[in-house]
Order: sequence, then C-alpha cells, then structure tokens
Amino acid sequence: MFEEEYFDAEDPVLVIGAAGIDIVGRLQSEILSGTSNPAEIRMSFGGNARNVAENLARLGQSVNLLTVVGQDLIGEQLLKQTAEAGVSIEHILTIDQHPTGSYLALVRKGELEFALDDMRITAALTPDYIRANQQLFEQSCLLFVDANLPAETLETVFELAKASQLPVCADPSSTSLALKFEPYLEDIFLFTPNRYEASLFCDDPQGQTESERGLEFAKYLVTRGVEFAIVTQAEFGVSYATSETSGQIRAIKTEIVDPTGGGDALSAAIMFAILNGISTDEAIRLGVSAASLTLRHPGAAHPDLTLEKLYDQLVI
Repeated sequence: MFEEEYFDAEDPVLVIGAAGIDIVGRLQSEILSGTSNPAEIRMSFGGNARNVAENLARLGQSVNLLTVVGQDLIGEQLLKQTAEAGVSIEHILTIDQHPTGSYLALVRKGELEFALDDMRITAALTPDYIRANQQLFEQSCLLFVDANLPAETLETVFELAKASQLPVCADPSSTSLALKFEPYLEDIFLFTPNRYEASLFCDDPQGQTESERGLEFAKYLVTRGVEFAIVTQAEFGVSYATSETSGQIRAIKTEIVDPTGGGDALSAAIMFAILNGISTDEAIRLGVSAASLTLRHPGAAHPDLTLEKLYDQLVI
C-alpha cells in the first residue's frame, strides 16, 4: 500500500484530460418543459483534469496539465485563470477546429437533474500529442487521467506510464465513459468512481444498505487489480478498500450550493495526502473535507483551498 511506497513530492504531478467552461443553472422550483425556468446561473472553468490540476496547485503541489482548448475567448481566459492558480500550462494544446469544451447542468436542491457536455475538442488529444510530451511522464511522481480521452489515447497514456513506472490515478468521469478504464484496472493505483460508475465494473452487490453496497464495490475493484479503490456515495460518504484494509468515512453535513467539482477536489486532496505520506484514513478524510468545501462554493474549484482549511473542518 502507498504508506510503503516512495513518492518524491518535489516532482510534479502530471494531469491529463478535459478542460472547459461549466454553465450551471440552479433551479428555484420544479422544472417546467416548454418555457423559461427561474434559476441562478453561474459560469466557471471546469473539466475533470483541469479541476484536479487546479486543486493540486492550490494545495501547493507542482502540476503539469495536458489538455486542449479552442482558439476562442473562453480558451484564452481558461488558460489565464488556470495559470494564475499555479498550474503549468506550457504544454496545453490550442486548436481552431472546435470550440473550447463546455458543460451545461441543471441543479435542483443541490442534486444534478440533467447535464449536457460538448467535449468534441478532446479528439485533438491524440496518441501523437501524448508521445510528444513523453518527457513529462519521466519527470513526474504521479499521473492523473480522466475518461474523456479517446480510447487509443488512453492506451498510449497507460503504455507510457508503465514504461516510466508512474503510478496512475484515474477518474471515470461519467457512467457513459467509465468503461474505458475496464482494460486497465490492474494498472490503476488510485480509482475514484462514484457509486453509479463503480456498479458498471462490479457484480450485483449483496449489501442491503447503500453504505454496504459501496464497500462491496470498493473491495471488488481491488480484486480486479486496483490498488486503492474509493467509491463516493454522496450523502452516504465514502467507501474505500486496499488489499490490506477497507472502511468507510461518513460525509460532512453540507449545504450543497453546486455539486460540480466535489469529486475532483476529493481526488486531488487524496493524491496530495498520498504524496506527503499521510495515512490512508486521514487522506480520505482530507478528501471528504475538500469535497465539502467545494460543494459549498458556486464553482468547480474552491479558490481558497489550503491544507489548513481542510484540517479546520475535520470534524468527522
């Protein structure tokens, strides 16, 4: 398990995947079809990989981000804001064939009702682009990748990670993309699906409660080869398993302002904890703390995320 492994946190983390703009409408009542619905609407920069990169940088970790944006105002502003957060944007690709990626969500009572995404631009994240940045694999201490990459690009990412002996942290991103990681479970160090994504990889659980089922999912993923499996279960907390231990961490009671980005904050905080030699249980508690802070913020990443803030609310 990772307490016994050595990570040089002075080396950067390599983050690969999606970036874009989030447009989230917070409904004030039941949605009515065929008409306009009153809502609070906010825009912020998002994308699984970009969110993880920003959170890691705000926690003080050096980060290189591989992603793609369009040659448009949104892409320009995304690069500026991401760099200001402390992320290295030197190797990010800019193209004019597609607009910068976008995500449109409707939220009611803190729960996601519907979501749409336009991530056509991720087709530009080709195997050749990844290979052109092979030196970043060799220079990094940890790799995070999301499932927005094309299948052939994901294969290249895992090939280069294995060649560089670089541990891989992976987020399934959505139920429609999650199974892209099916061939690579044995090569994944840290896997962070939610309960719906985890169910795609697992047999029907025998547990009677939501918490019991989440724990079975995590344990099953370990039998499939994942070294450290974390299954997020919203208000039911987090279930986790390794080959040596398993358990559950309850959620922090939080008024959810915006559900976007909570899982990315959790992943980033756990990765940061791992790199700094923090124990399994405490790493997950810090991840839950980061998710809680982000859920209370109207945006995909909390602008004032620090390790001190995470510890301040560790009441679980």
